[in-house]
Parts: sequence; structure tokens; C-alpha cells
Amino acid sequence: MGPAPLTTAQHASAAEDWRNAGFGLYIHWPFCAAKCPYCDFNSHVVSRIDEDDWAGAYLAEIDRIAALTGDRILHSVFFGGGTPSLMSPALVARVLDRVSRRFRLRNDIEITLEANPTSSDAARFQGFADAGVNRFSLGFQALDDDDLHRLGRLHSAADGLRAYEAARSAVARVSFDLIYARQGQGIDAWQAELSRALDLGPDHLSLYQLTIEDGTVFAERHRRGLLRGLPDEDTAATLYEMTAEACAARNLMGYEVSNFAYEGAESAHNLIYWRSGDFAGIGPGAHGRLTIGENRLATEAIRAPFQWLDAVRQKGIGDLALVPLDREEQGMELLLMGLRLAEGVSLTRFQTLTGTMPLGEKLDDLSRSGHLWQRGERIGATLRGRMVLNSLIAEIV
Repeated sequence: MGPAPLTTAQHASAAEDWRNAGFGLYIHWPFCAAKCPYCDFNSHVVSRIDEDDWAGAYLAEIDRIAALTGDRILHSVFFGGGTPSLMSPALVARVLDRVSRRFRLRNDIEITLEANPTSSDAARFQGFADAGVNRFSLGFQALDDDDLHRLGRLHSAADGLRAYEAARSAVARVSFDLIYARQGQGIDAWQAELSRALDLGPDHLSLYQLTIEDGTVFAERHRRGLLRGLPDEDTAATLYEMTAEACAARNLMGYEVSNFAYEGAESAHNLIYWRSGDFAGIGPGAHGRLTIGENRLATEAIRAPFQWLDAVRQKGIGDLALVPLDREEQGMELLLMGLRLAEGVSLTRFQTLTGTMPLGEKLDDLSRSGHLWQRGERIGATLRGRMVLNSLIAEIV
């Protein structure tokens, strides 16, 4: 038996559901100086880039999205990649100038740019800040030179620390990423490395367990038995639990399964994703979710960089697909993304979207097993549930 039909009022509420989380803009720069062996992002190494060509395409797509989305307030802009810090500050300035002309900006809009220590010196960080960037996300990945080499990174630990200080001299908000559960990494080694990271005084950290993604160099090495020394599941779970406790002891709360921040320093842009807001994706391979009228669309841009560039220039659109999501799909996305958050998911919001309540008896089973909590009209994953989140989500789906 399917969900009950939505009333007219519920249809109106569902069409406005994105306002619960806001509206963001993601801009993908697909180029890197080198391809990391663990990375499955849409990133490419090329010998020559004409920034004027790319500027023209980005500006055209900004104009198109602005016309499509109408008069709504933009909460955040995120330059991701690839390595966006390989862009010139002048290109970032051109993009942000067009954004400010085409959208109404929230007074405290968050504008983040991902940066690698090898592609950003102090002057470059200041140039990005002058262009309008007010938050940097740095790709440290490790504070150990041997592990950085194994991860295919081009920078040293000292480079990372210099970049962090340069970024903090340019803007108030700086986050950085670390990968744990690396080859040969024991509990004591990660505890010491995490302590060093926390001593730097970040207001936000992204701490990811190393995962072997299909299609990567690491996946092929793993298949051939050449990726030795990875922690087993029990050790990885212990590392996660220890990570959460160490961050909490410094008042960096795990507001998302892999992200820790002081209160008020959470990533506004990523919260739009996890809370199922609207976001436009611009650039090769970028994904988006846009509510247009009563339809919520899943968008996906052409993945190959120069095919995307040609499509924008010749056809006026870089999107490969705009697929309407039905209300069951929207509800499932709300549930699966929201379970990543410490705040959990609103059952009332889910019911407004879908006309039904989620999980049924499974909610009781997962609550009794200690994997989910329920408080009032909200549900969420416990620490135990977050430690096996992929398995938990698979069971729910």
C-alpha cells in the first residue's frame, strides 16, 4: 500500500521544503597538479588551461541558474574540485562578482574555497580573500611526511602548517582535512597526530576514514593485495570513537559523521546538502538539487571537462540531466542525508514530503539495538550507529 495522497496544503509545503535548509551554489574546478591514488573525485591533470574560456563558461552558467531559480537568497558558495586554489584570484573574483550581481546574497554568506598547501602561498590566500572568499578548507590529509607520500600528496607536513598560518592570516575561518585508518597507522599514532592537529586551534575539522573507492589506484592495489597494513574493522571503529571523544574534549562537536566544529563554526554550505536544501552545481560533473515550481530536480553536469566547456559555449547549458524526483525519493534523501547529522531528521518534515512515516517497525528495532535514537519528532543515528553508518543506511534502504 502506497503513501496517502498529499493535500493541496501539503503539496505547497513540499514545494517549499528546500527553505528548511536554504540555497547554495557549488562551483567545480576539475583540475589538479597530480591525481591522488585514493581519490575518486572528478579531477584531471592537464598541461594547459585557458582561464578566459573557463571564466566565460562559469559566468554563463551562473546567469542561467539565476534565471532558473528566481529571486531567492543565496546562503553559500563553495569552490570545490579538483584543486580550486589552482585558479587565479582574478578568476575567482570574476566569478564572485557575477554571483553578487545575479543573486541576492545573505548578509553573512559563507564563501569557501578548497586549497592544497602546494598551490597556495600567503599572497595567494590574501588574493582569494580580496576576491570575496571568507573561508578556506585545506587538504592536509596527514601530518606525517611518509604517509603523505603514500597518499600521493605533493606537499610536506611543514608545507601544510605554513599554508594553515597563511590562510588564517587572510580570513577568520579555516578548516582542514585529515585521513585516518591509513596503512600501518595504529591507535597511538593517530591519537598523537590528532592531538597535534587539535593543538593548532582549528574551529572546524573534517576527519575521514580512508575508504577504498572503486576506480581508484588504491582500489587496484587493494585488489592485487598490495595495499597492506590497513586497520581491521574493529580497529577502525576504535579510531572513530577515539576521534569523536578527542574532538569533544576540545569542544569540537561531531555535528556530522566526519565533521567537527565549535558551535557556530559548522560548514553552512555542507549543511545545505545534509539538510536537503537546494543547491546548484556548476562545472564538470557537478551535481545539484533545485526546486523549480512544484518539481524538485536532480541535476548532473557533463563530467569530461572540455566536453562540458564546449557544451556551455555551443548549447548554453552544461547539464547532462535534469531528473524530477518523486516525493518518495525526496523523503529517502532527507532521511539518508539527515542521519549523517547529530541533529538527526524531522519525522514531521518527512511526513509532509511523502505523506507517510519512515521505517515503521524497523525504527523500533534499530532503536532497541542502540543504532538509532528518537526524541519527540526527530530521529538520528547514535554513536554506535554512526560507527557503522554505511551498513545502517544499507539496512534502511
